[in-house]
Amino acid sequence: MNFSGKPSEAQLAPFVGKDVLDIAQFSKEDLEVVMHLAAHYEEALTNKKRLYDMDGKIMASLFFEPSTRTRLSFEAAMQRLGGNVITVAEAAGAQSSSTAKGETLHDSIKVINDYVDVIVCRSPIKGARLEVANAADIPVINGGDGAGQHPTQALLDMYTIFKEKGSPDGLTVALIGDLKNGRTVHSLADALSLYDVKMIFASPEELTMPEEIITSLRGKNIEVEEVHDLDTACRRADVLYMTRIQRERFTDPAEYERVKDLFIMTGRHVRIFKPGAIVLHPLPRVNEIEVEVDAYPGAAYFRQAANGLPVRMALLAMITGNVK
Repeated sequence: MNFSGKPSEAQLAPFVGKDVLDIAQFSKEDLEVVMHLAAHYEEALTNKKRLYDMDGKIMASLFFEPSTRTRLSFEAAMQRLGGNVITVAEAAGAQSSSTAKGETLHDSIKVINDYVDVIVCRSPIKGARLEVANAADIPVINGGDGAGQHPTQALLDMYTIFKEKGSPDGLTVALIGDLKNGRTVHSLADALSLYDVKMIFASPEELTMPEEIITSLRGKNIEVEEVHDLDTACRRADVLYMTRIQRERFTDPAEYERVKDLFIMTGRHVRIFKPGAIVLHPLPRVNEIEVEVDAYPGAAYFRQAANGLPVRMALLAMITGNVK
């Protein structure tokens, strides 16, 4: 990756006032401007530079579904940029906002819109990103909507691939695990389709990638292979993107119990990796990567999580027009 300096004002101008809802809204050029600015902010963080790009600005952090990395990295990103944060963090049985009284998401956003300069929202409901964006007059970032999209995770995943491998071009990328319900793999597949890659989709037969995504990829001349075992992916891929089986997306607990242990990466798999292969995971992991894999130099998932900070700093500053 060679993103030195800072993007030009002309490169940044198209992002001002825009929402970040879906990775499909990004062209290859757009994506690389985000990578470029993230690298600029990462350098500032490495050098312990105090930033004031978002001085006087407020971000609403609205998390109607549990989150650790996305929520905390967005809140840390805003504070690292010199801004402030107000937060609503909820889970079933622990509601603190007026949604507990029956207020609609639309009405909540209409009110919050007048308090802050940018909204980051996560919802358990697929498609909620559109309702939030339609209700707000200020920029909105989708922090994940059910089994829908997670664009900022895909951007930090791409940033990690650039840092670890130089470029996605020419790579074989395996997306592994719960491909049916995993919003991270849905978004990442879209982002990867901007490059010259081959994709392997490895999952239990019940949790395959949605057909509309596969059809879209093949329509872009992306080579896609579907397999139902982990070993094949480990032998062939340059990038192994593991995901957990998402218990919260299952209506039948017995079905979850039947598939939850089918794809577990162990030290045995490390020994059959392609030379130089890296392992990514959006986290949290449950049992799908054994701790012994952490010692492998290409186990990049904790480095990947750290990359969320500069990427989300870039997005916040770009869409509010506050890159200094």
